[in-house]
Amino acid sequence: MFRIILSAVIGLVVLANEALAQSWPTRPVRIVVPSPPAGGTDIVARVMAEHFSKAFKQQFFVENRPGAGNMIGIESVARAAPDGYTFLMTASTLSLNSVLYKKVSYDPIKDFAPITLAATAPNVLIVNPATPAKTLPEFIALAKQQPGKLTYGTPGIGTSPHMSMELFKSLAGVDLQHIPYRGTVPALTDVISGQINAMFSTALSAKPQIEAGKVRAFGVSTAKRSAALPDIPTIAEAGVPGYEAVQWYGFLAPAGTPAAILTLIHAEAMTALNAAEMQEKLAHDGAEPAPSTPEAFAAHIRNELEKWRKVAKAAGIEP
Repeated sequence: MFRIILSAVIGLVVLANEALAQSWPTRPVRIVVPSPPAGGTDIVARVMAEHFSKAFKQQFFVENRPGAGNMIGIESVARAAPDGYTFLMTASTLSLNSVLYKKVSYDPIKDFAPITLAATAPNVLIVNPATPAKTLPEFIALAKQQPGKLTYGTPGIGTSPHMSMELFKSLAGVDLQHIPYRGTVPALTDVISGQINAMFSTALSAKPQIEAGKVRAFGVSTAKRSAALPDIPTIAEAGVPGYEAVQWYGFLAPAGTPAAILTLIHAEAMTALNAAEMQEKLAHDGAEPAPSTPEAFAAHIRNELEKWRKVAKAAGIEP
């Protein structure tokens, strides 16, 4: 009897989920970006939101909620109702915060339902053009001559650009002063104006400034050169062997979001990320689509946690 009742209950739940998916969405859906507008995460989210709006014939809008190393926006999604009307587009910070902070207000594994890895992009080491160093080896030599004097900006503690620089400092043996900002754009603005010396910026944000001659690029953080910035060597090529760090953007929902809704939006995310228009748009901005299964994305998050914990330990970074 118990098995019959259990089967009936499961059947009702399945039918309820399917009915919900067929009627969803009936109102606007928000995609939370835990960083300010115009940064890499924001750019990817807005391209995805545009596709979803057309596909589902309902408005998908981006809500920027920056602050506290992206934790404010990420936590808001972790605590949001799992009803299919709140999603998260986040960068590598989702994993990195757990490495750099003793107290993190969310669990990157338990609090979210991974949908897909959306895109990957290199971070680019850039400096103000007035910086005396013209090459990466010259920049390293300059930093060693003035330990702790040269400054670098980041979108915040625990962000991918921050950890990219910490890895660089460790491997290159240099000491640079960290100036955290509330997003990529304000840090980039201060590099351009000369208020700070350098930063690792997302390729999405740095590419237009590099092309305009407003900043000088020394290298990309990935193991291979970026198709969007083919003339810029990798950091490893330019003088720091073994260096590699990748900025990634991922799409998630609050844990407990109905499986039927997750299946629907994953299917549309695959369509969007595999479209030639999307690939051209992201390539123009320095990124590459990286569609994945939810299971592969979940494994990626776990692998990132393990990798950066090791980097932080090797670099002597205490949470």
